[in-house]
Amino acid sequence: MADKTKSQNGIIETIKTVFWALLIAGVFRTLFFQPFWIPSGSMKDTLLIGDFLFVNKMAYGYSRYSCPFAACPISGRILAHDPKRGDVVVFRHPTKGVDFIKRVIGLPGDRIQVREGVLYINDKAVKLENAPDFTEIKEQQGPQGLVPRCANDPVGQGGTCVKERQRETLPNGVTHDILNITDQGFLDNTEVFTVPEGEYFFMGDNRDNSEDSRVPLRAGGVGFVPAEYLVGRADRIMFSSAGRSLFFFWTWRPDRFFKAIE
Repeated sequence: MADKTKSQNGIIETIKTVFWALLIAGVFRTLFFQPFWIPSGSMKDTLLIGDFLFVNKMAYGYSRYSCPFAACPISGRILAHDPKRGDVVVFRHPTKGVDFIKRVIGLPGDRIQVREGVLYINDKAVKLENAPDFTEIKEQQGPQGLVPRCANDPVGQGGTCVKERQRETLPNGVTHDILNITDQGFLDNTEVFTVPEGEYFFMGDNRDNSEDSRVPLRAGGVGFVPAEYLVGRADRIMFSSAGRSLFFFWTWRPDRFFKAIE
């Protein structure tokens, strides 16, 4: 009888331990940092497929989307702070219900346009400097098996995929890399977007391979993103793996471990 009681007590203690561990992890994830794997190449070469990072939720305050499954009973944002131009931000897509990661390009009231691949903010072209080409192997990448687009296509499987790289400097001095495949696509020549109050304009650094605010929400894109949908700021890559699985240790990228995000 005593052994049975001890066994039951052990099971109860295990359940309690698991419960409190899950509760603490949930609170930590909701209030402080959310893990995020980079699933696509839209932010190359700032972020690569397989980069792992923690999103700082304290950076912009909290909304219903700060909780898993958008379950926080919050209207609007509390403890709100405005993102800065150039921040790399995770946000919830306004209609698709999935998290995206892009760079803040337009603030409320800004006029944003792309002409022949050059970004204009409030009718002024941003500063661009040529940088060495970005190269990678043309092969399936990450768990989704995505194959990169190349400026030098057609490129066979296993060949060297090249994209033009430039250093872009935003009006507030934030400098980061952007990649270019072509200057003739519809993403390279847009209408003028005027960012509404309380909303933001996002773009990916891999400019010709990014689903972002250049395509309006009504057309199936991202459009302007209200502040309520912001989840947090990405500050640093913690881990990175180029393989289809985390367990393929030979595909780990040690040079990206703990790398600051520009």
